[in-house]
Amino acid sequence: MRMSSPAPNGLRSDAPARGSLKLLAELWRFVRPYKLQLVGAMAALLTAAATVLGLGMGLRRLVDEGFSAGNAALLNQAVLVLFGVVILLAAASYVRFYLVSWIGERVVADIRKRVFDHIVTLSPAYYEVTRTGEVLSRLTTDTTLLQTVVGSSVSVAIRNSLLLAGGSVLLIITSARLTALVFLVVPLVLLPILTYGRRVRRLSRDSQDRIADLGVYAGETLDAIRTVQAFVHEGEDRRRFSARVEEAFGTARRRIAARAMLTAVVIVLVFGAVSVILWIGGHDVLSGRISAGELSAFVFYAIVVAGAAGAVSEVIGDLQRAAGATERLMDLLAAEPEITSPAAPRVLPVPARGAVSFDRVVFHYPSRPDRSALQGLSFTIEPGEKVAIVGPSGAGKTTVFQLLLRFYDPQNGSIRVDGVALPEADPADLRARIGLVPQEPVVFSADAWENIRYGRPEASDEEVRAAAAAAGALEFLEQLPQGFDTYLGEKGVRLSGGQRQRLAIARAILKDPPLLLLDEATSALDAESERAVQQALERLMTERTTLVIAHRLATVLKADRILVIDQGQLVESGSHDELVAGGGLYARLAALQFGQAATLDTSAA
Repeated sequence: MRMSSPAPNGLRSDAPARGSLKLLAELWRFVRPYKLQLVGAMAALLTAAATVLGLGMGLRRLVDEGFSAGNAALLNQAVLVLFGVVILLAAASYVRFYLVSWIGERVVADIRKRVFDHIVTLSPAYYEVTRTGEVLSRLTTDTTLLQTVVGSSVSVAIRNSLLLAGGSVLLIITSARLTALVFLVVPLVLLPILTYGRRVRRLSRDSQDRIADLGVYAGETLDAIRTVQAFVHEGEDRRRFSARVEEAFGTARRRIAARAMLTAVVIVLVFGAVSVILWIGGHDVLSGRISAGELSAFVFYAIVVAGAAGAVSEVIGDLQRAAGATERLMDLLAAEPEITSPAAPRVLPVPARGAVSFDRVVFHYPSRPDRSALQGLSFTIEPGEKVAIVGPSGAGKTTVFQLLLRFYDPQNGSIRVDGVALPEADPADLRARIGLVPQEPVVFSADAWENIRYGRPEASDEEVRAAAAAAGALEFLEQLPQGFDTYLGEKGVRLSGGQRQRLAIARAILKDPPLLLLDEATSALDAESERAVQQALERLMTERTTLVIAHRLATVLKADRILVIDQGQLVESGSHDELVAGGGLYARLAALQFGQAATLDTSAA
């Protein structure tokens, strides 16, 4: 079945990591607009850290001048000061937490918008070689991970780094001799961080990739749920999905084990060293080298430093995961759309005429570079002409539409609309002049109003209803439970194939384009619906250029001209009668597809 192996694409899941925590610097461009909030958060963070470090000095004075000297007044004063310090610490922590969390949510919201804005500009060629589920994983899972890091972990890392640095300085001030013993264990703490940090980052990236695989497989299965159940494939899909879940769990387990080992080793080393230093310091107090207050303050700072070191080591794992997520998102944002507007686009003529010309066009799809979809295709369509394009499956008919819409650029040759070469025009201006009714109609998860208005969001309700009536869709839409306001379901599952087709035709009718592309627009309709829609299409095709990919006899007979394409080349051109009389490919296709009816002339039709 599908997904036996990841598709080759620009978002390689197995790409080696480019760096380490330096990748997080890429996030600065998203944080920079919120400097004011960042300054406030940093001020609150500094206040909270300074308050914690100040508690040690108060503890030293309390022990030496309060308890040892039996000074009750100082004890009372210390309690009041301590209460005030706690209030200050609580206020600073509140401000820090609020502002940092706000920045995290705001930055991730901006990143999501930036990523979405970018991925909708990428041409269809990009999605031919890139898994959509991989892109969605980066848009959702990776950005959620960044929210946790930007809105929490970075703050924790900075706060504990300040406590680590400030506490170390105060340790030296309190007792340089004991501090020297503390710093002996620093290399022992850094070694596992450096050793396991890179492993945690690699496993974190692998874990994110496995989660993306889950989303891709589940999405494909649910999108094709009718096919899955029709072929009784549920059991096999359960087995395959379960295997992917277990693979993701195995990767996550290895990541968790690495992080747990990192944290455990650091805690053992740090707090083991504190215990030894406390024993040595106790003997120093007994021998009179330091006071009890100094030892109390030293122990307090040692605990602060140890706790900060442990917290930093744990947060490094989160930061490593965020670095991996950042790398994936930056890879996505770095993907360049192949179809772009020129710096100085040529303005398409107004009013639009709808003239089309292909001149020796050669085209290969990105996913099939060794096979030509079109090979030197040339033809010209005059304004207002109605042209049918026919040919065997895979001949290149739909490719003509894809190139006209400039979803791709040909490797050789040129395509012009109203005399302007497509690469010289703004793709948005070009596509605004084209109406498309695809063979597989697209219905969005919304109501009928929004679906029909898709090409003209500003259209009035009356215009929408008129377009629906012209497409033969008004009757069935009004019979829905809430009429036009009825939610049509994901991909329009609440409508039949023919109803979805008429909705797509109504969308094209409302857009009222000068150039109309119909890709087997009546293929999903029954005879009665086809007759109604055919009449609507005939009205729609009046005074506009129309290209029709069709096998239906009625559509072909009413065309001004028929282009016959085979293996990407134009092999015949003419009217129905001329081509049937010629006895070529069209005559054979007509005999196969239309039976005896193909021998009827246009007047009989």
